[in-house]
Amino acid sequence: MIVTLAGGVGAARFLEGLIRVVPQRRLTVIGNVGDDIEMHGLHISPDLDIVTYTLAGIVDRAKGWGIRNDTFTCQDAMKKFGYETWFNIGDKDYATHLYRTEQLRKGRSLSEITDELVKKLGLQIHLLPSTDDIFQTHVISNGRKMHFQEYMVRLQTKPKVQQIIFLGSRSARPARGVLQSIQQSTGIIVSPSNPIVSIGAILGVPQIRTALRKTESRIVGISPIIGGKTIKGPADKLMKSLGFKPSVVGIAEFYRDFLDTLIIDRVDEDLAKRIEKSGIRVVVTNTIMKTLSDKIRLAQTTVRELE
Repeated sequence: MIVTLAGGVGAARFLEGLIRVVPQRRLTVIGNVGDDIEMHGLHISPDLDIVTYTLAGIVDRAKGWGIRNDTFTCQDAMKKFGYETWFNIGDKDYATHLYRTEQLRKGRSLSEITDELVKKLGLQIHLLPSTDDIFQTHVISNGRKMHFQEYMVRLQTKPKVQQIIFLGSRSARPARGVLQSIQQSTGIIVSPSNPIVSIGAILGVPQIRTALRKTESRIVGISPIIGGKTIKGPADKLMKSLGFKPSVVGIAEFYRDFLDTLIIDRVDEDLAKRIEKSGIRVVVTNTIMKTLSDKIRLAQTTVRELE
């Protein structure tokens, strides 16, 4: 069984290639729930949904989120009642959130519901939320605390961030199966997701980072930073704000306590020796995933490093 730590869009794209290299039944994905938020009384799990929507082939690739050919009739009507609609939710997408929220109110866990949604979309992967407990990523900017989604979506990552807070990090427990999957894995992949608020939120759940340090399985990471920048998202900006180098060297430093191998893009080949001095093996290849062939090739390279 191969385990992958996954955030949102970058992870979903990589997983598109991985499911064509490794049978879905052999894949366990531990997903970020720090981005989860309640909107209009509904529990929304953006990163879990982007993974399932993408692998099920229904994601809206033009927008990079939501469901393809979705409509926004409900949201347009809500505006007339004065609802804030900065977090765009399509009509089909609402159905997912309605179902998840209804099941949570019946006392079922997020893990159980996520497993059911995965199966209803025709997938065979094991998708595990990092925790079933309350766990949210908040940022502090100019003395004001806000949910990460407000910073990311409403404010378009414009404010400078001084601090990241994981609410629930002291009390949250890994969801059932998370620690066991790490212990029993044949290899672990850290997907090309934001190290601060995607992978970082997974590592922020007590016991998960410790389990990664203790496992005997090889752990391979893929840098989301290419030439000092990200393809999508604010990872480079957040790394710089919080004192990490927005480079592959910074990625290696962030994961150095458990990472065996880091895959970096050819653009950053000159930094490979600096990373290797810390004891992390470096593989240089093309990490930009423009086509399905790119995703498959990167997945093949990654899986070889697990052997």
